[in-house]
Amino acid sequence: MKTILIRPLITEKNTVVQETLNQYTFEVGMKTNKIEIKKAVQDKFNVRVKEVNTLVSKGKKKSQMTRKGRFEGYRADKKKAIVTLHKEDKIDFLGNIE
Repeated sequence: MKTILIRPLITEKNTVVQETLNQYTFEVGMKTNKIEIKKAVQDKFNVRVKEVNTLVSKGKKKSQMTRKGRFEGYRADKKKAIVTLHKEDKIDFLGNIE
């Protein structure tokens, strides 16, 4: 089974974009496409999706000192999806916190 939606990305910049442009950002599986992402968001959150944009962030180089020498590697690549919703729809990730 392919993982489509991994987690929502909640940052300060993404929160501003949510309020102004009604766009939500998710981390998604590397092999998913826009059609699968759109269907998953519509089914999970019961909203109308207008548009889906995707981007792949390449993993950064990482070095770590170990006892036996220097180890160099890379972090994993990540794929993000920016989902634009219909102007009347909203997603509430946090629910009603009181």
